[in-house]
Amino acid sequence: MATTTGTPREPDTGAPAASDAGGDLGAAGSQLSTAPKEDVSFPSLGPIGWARWFWRQLTSMRVALLLLFLLSIGAIPGSLIPQTSIDPVKVEQFKSEHDTLGAIYDKLGMFHVYSSVWFSAIYLLLFISLIGCIVPRSWQFVGQLRGRPPAAPRRLTRLPAYTTWRTDAEPEAVLDAAQRMLKKRRFRAHRAGTAVAAEKGYLREVGNLVFHVALIVMLVAFAVGSLWKSEGGKLVTEGDGFSNSLVQYDDFKSGPFFDTDTMEPFGFSLKRFVATYERTGPQKGTPRIFRADISYFTGADGTEHNRSIEVNSPLDIAGNKVFLLSHGYSPVVTVKDGRGKVVYHGAVPFLPQDPKNFTSTGVVKVPGAQTKDGKRNQLGFNGLFVPTFGGKDSGSMFSQFPAPDFPVLAVNAWHGDLGVDSGLPQNVYQLDTKRMKQYKDPKGNIFKKMLMPKDRLEKSARQHVGVKGGLTAKDVAADSTMQLPGGQGSITFEGIKSWASFKITHQPGNGLALTGAVAALLGLAGSLFIQRRRVWVRAEQGTDGVTVVEMAGLGRSESPRLPDELGHLAEALAPHAPLAPDAEPDAEPDAEPDAEPDTGAQTRTGTGTPPAAEAADEDPTEPTDSADPADPSEGARA
Repeated sequence: MATTTGTPREPDTGAPAASDAGGDLGAAGSQLSTAPKEDVSFPSLGPIGWARWFWRQLTSMRVALLLLFLLSIGAIPGSLIPQTSIDPVKVEQFKSEHDTLGAIYDKLGMFHVYSSVWFSAIYLLLFISLIGCIVPRSWQFVGQLRGRPPAAPRRLTRLPAYTTWRTDAEPEAVLDAAQRMLKKRRFRAHRAGTAVAAEKGYLREVGNLVFHVALIVMLVAFAVGSLWKSEGGKLVTEGDGFSNSLVQYDDFKSGPFFDTDTMEPFGFSLKRFVATYERTGPQKGTPRIFRADISYFTGADGTEHNRSIEVNSPLDIAGNKVFLLSHGYSPVVTVKDGRGKVVYHGAVPFLPQDPKNFTSTGVVKVPGAQTKDGKRNQLGFNGLFVPTFGGKDSGSMFSQFPAPDFPVLAVNAWHGDLGVDSGLPQNVYQLDTKRMKQYKDPKGNIFKKMLMPKDRLEKSARQHVGVKGGLTAKDVAADSTMQLPGGQGSITFEGIKSWASFKITHQPGNGLALTGAVAALLGLAGSLFIQRRRVWVRAEQGTDGVTVVEMAGLGRSESPRLPDELGHLAEALAPHAPLAPDAEPDAEPDAEPDAEPDTGAQTRTGTGTPPAAEAADEDPTEPTDSADPADPSEGARA
């Protein structure tokens, strides 16, 4: 038998036969996918015709892919241009630096890409296009599953893969054996006249549908995550805590449908922050351990649990994720006013200006201070903190290592009106000196001093080998307390605590998006690597009393695996339909008088001669299924 592949051609021009789009293949050449056939006829004029044409264009897979491409292109500005929802300060800075471009971007919605009209329009059109494309294809595929494979075409020789041989077995026995063999190989098979029709590879279209449904699921997840999300930041010093309420956040933003009254009751306390750094080599100062040890609770009367949060290991509490972002130092200070009364005591977070070695700045605001005679005298202190002092004999303050090996706090003082009673919001990390005066020494110089922690003054400063010469408090002329001029108060540097910055997010669509992404990958793999194909086995008795067996296969593309599979099926059927004794193993079947020579691959397993009467009925222009222009290409065999 011989297995051949090829496409029928016009005898004169060598082009594919013009009549291959229809003919005796009939239902056998029907679509092997649910891709809709395209109608290129121009719609009739009128509102209904135009609406119908627009709907067909919108729900075509070509337009869906175009919209998906536009959506990905439209998301690029959101990554390159500052967004108002993320950092409004950078947006205002961009506008001030680029007057013309900033105005254009503002009109185009580039500073709020994901909520802009044009991005939302692409998103909604893609959503409608996918739904309009998937729903009819799903119903069509259900109909295909409920139906049977089509009957064999009259001319099996015109199919891409074909083999034939002669046998002494009865036609009924051959067909019964072929049906059993095909079902054993997971084909859907049934008898149709003198042939067995079988089909396999339905999971290809299932994968295609699953892929597009998964895209809809991801779009829904994106919408849910944008409309019901919430995100906030909180800086917590060691020993302090946080509760999930709106007033506790340092900054907070949410989607339009998020309800602050439904915030889950939970909270946590920062027990200790642990950070270690590489002390030698080219990676000196690189963090090795960066961990926040916390205790958290859920519910109004929840039990506390201990947990550690690291940079890539967030904590999941009641559907919210708590991420560790950064850390810094909070000098602990005590402030006394002119009466000698303690008016402030606590840890003040300082913000790093040098992210590598943590040279940090901060302010201390004391609105309740008074003078010796009881008059109101609000105090403010500007501070510069370095965890490892490295400015000896340089007249400057800088840190040369991120760990607090030789901490120094340089402060200068102000007095007057802090402006905290004006009702206007203030930045807690900045000092408003519009209505304040700076303390100065008798010579008119700014009154300032370097302070060291009180608990370290009695200890040796030679703990850190990176400090040249092993500095002491005497070397930097540091003390733990700075007395203000005129006996108007003092500030004492008591010690150091660490702070950690956390981001608390509520993103309800994450699980749905992950499910959609996994389903999309599985569906895409199925649609690419599973081939849907049909196989027919015909057995008829010839005029000489010998049974002629024909086998042919049709796939959605000219895959080289289809002839191989047909050859394996023929070998499996051969024991039930052995070659007739008078068959010549090496003989080729009679060639069609007006057909082009076969250009496909040849797999020789034996051959016979088809009946002369059927050869006389051959139609050289008979079509094949492979000429259907509306059918998508098949992938490889599953």
